[in-house]
Amino acid sequence: MSLLITDECINCDVCEPECPNSAITQGDEIYEIDPNLCTECVGHYDEPQCIEVCPVDCILVDPDHEESREELQQKYEILTSGD
Repeated sequence: MSLLITDECINCDVCEPECPNSAITQGDEIYEIDPNLCTECVGHYDEPQCIEVCPVDCILVDPDHEESREELQQKYEILTSGD
């Protein structure tokens, strides 16, 4: 699954630089996560780094973008194949 940031986001700016896939960007009102880029840090870290650093716990699993760990690993491999 991809992650999503809820409207409880306080725009503290700590999650964006932690994302190894650059999936987090500033939206109109709060930060947003691009589900096409989010691998929940699979391939990079054991835990999603944005969740680790979020001071208000406003980053959740996105029920609209369900993916298995294997699918997240495949996405990671595709995203990093050009490196």
